[in-house]
Parts: sequence; structure tokens; C-alpha cells
Amino acid sequence: MARHRIIIDCDPGQDDAIALLLALASPEEIEVLAVTAVAGNVPLALTEANARRIVELAGRSDVRVHKGCHRPLVNRLETAEYVHGETGLNGVELPPPGVPLAPGHAVDAIIELVMAAEPKTVTLCPVGPLTNIAMALVKEPELASRVREIVLMGGAIGLGNVTPAAEFNIYVDPHAARVVFESGVPITMFGLDVTHQVLVTRPRLEAIRALGTKVALAAAGLIDFFNRFDSDRYEVDGAPLHDPCVIAHLIDPTLFKGKPCHVEIETEGRSMGRTNVDWHPREARPATATVMNAVDADRFFALLTERLGRL
Repeated sequence: MARHRIIIDCDPGQDDAIALLLALASPEEIEVLAVTAVAGNVPLALTEANARRIVELAGRSDVRVHKGCHRPLVNRLETAEYVHGETGLNGVELPPPGVPLAPGHAVDAIIELVMAAEPKTVTLCPVGPLTNIAMALVKEPELASRVREIVLMGGAIGLGNVTPAAEFNIYVDPHAARVVFESGVPITMFGLDVTHQVLVTRPRLEAIRALGTKVALAAAGLIDFFNRFDSDRYEVDGAPLHDPCVIAHLIDPTLFKGKPCHVEIETEGRSMGRTNVDWHPREARPATATVMNAVDADRFFALLTERLGRL
């Protein structure tokens, strides 16, 4: 199978960091063309620096990191330091990034990389708010026909995690999400229904820590901090590890199951940010995304642990 050529659009965040590490540890399956940062879990000044910290931690300072949008398209920015800590990467002490930002805005970098490649060969992997992706689709009308697919973390079939209706990434910029889901690009959606099955239990965390490498110990520290909020909130043995699902799917799609659905994005009112997933449709409407709802969590963590051990 040909390697996936991807752009990771992220807002690190501990789970974003683990997604980056998983991708960078998997060169047989994945070529990371660039990393683009967006405001989300923490403000842009932190997400772009955190992205550079993680590529350096992985020993991949050659990977381009571009700074993107500092706020949503319409709404004011809401961040999540209450989950991720004031730095976004609480749980490990990483030095300031040594590698500089790549020149050019993230939106322009996405456009340039996709348009320069053969059609349908670049996959966009957004694991934060969809602002950068929406801006690129609006700025370059030909982009939608050139992208292979968008594999994203966001949304939910059922309950949200920032409001009863909405998952964080979609809630932060619902107008951008609407642009993306109405773009016509093939989309695979990893929402809370599947990511909440990927729980970092204590044995799974200790298996990562036991690798003993610098990267594995950093990853364990990040996950351990991240675990605290959701473990208490949901009263479960370990927090969900959301964003790495996107990368794990590209490496081994047999880990997940789902089906094509029509998805609409609410942009107003008390349900703003909700992904209305037509899971049991009463009438035929075109599918706008393949929505995942099941995962083999044991195999997921076996893959993640093995790949972190490579770095």
C-alpha cells in the first residue's frame, strides 16, 4: 500500500502531541509533509511552539511547522487550559523550540502543498478546530477537488464534551466545520463516540512508561496529566485519547468501524457546534462523512506503544 502523504493540522494539547509522535514514528505508512498549528486547546502562540517542541522531541526537526489562524472565523476563541494546563503540554518539561517556524501562513502552506502534488494524493488530518482547513478551502476553490480526503477528530453522534450538544473542536469554530463538511471532500470523522472507547488505563499507561526512552517517558507524562481531568469527570479508569485515532486509522484502518452518514453542523443557539449525524436516516440524503463508532482498543494501544518505542 502506498504511503499516506499528510498534513497534520493541530492545536497541541497532549493528545495532539501523541498523534504527532505516532505519525512521525510510522514512516512506512505515513509521510508528514507539514504540521500546521491553529488556536484551540490553548492560544496560537502556544500551539505553534508546542508543535515545534514535539517534532524536535521526535528527532524530526526537518518537518515544517507553519503558524495558522489565531481565532475562529466568527466566534471569539475559547480555550481549554482547564484540561491541558496553562502550557497545553503540562505533564512534561520540554525546552523552548530550537527549530524556527517555516515561512508562510498555514493556510497558504496547505494550499501550496496540495496544489503542487498530484491530485488526490494528499490527506488533511485536522485534530483541532477546523479554521485553517476552512480558510484554505475558501481561499482556493480548486482545493476541494485536489485533496484525497480529510480525516478529522471532532464531533459526536451523542453527547458533547464542552456543552451537552457539542464536542470541543467543532464548538470552537462551528462555522469552519460547516464549510469543511459541506465542501464535498471525502471525510472520515472520529468523534467522541469512538474516542471515548480508547481509554488510557493504568496498565496501558505503564506499558508506555516502561519503554524507558526519552520520548516514551515524555509521552507518559503528557498522558498522565491529561488523564486526570476526564478520568474524574467521566468516572472511568483512564481518559480517552482522542487525536491519535486519526493517525492510527491511516496506519491500520481495520482498527475502526463506522458507516457513511449525512452530517450537519449547528452554528447557532444552545446547540451550537453539534454534529447532527443522521445515523438511522428516514430519508435518503447524501453522506457527507464516514462516521466511526467502534474501535479495537487493545490493538490500538499495542500499535501506539510499539511505535512510541521506535522514537
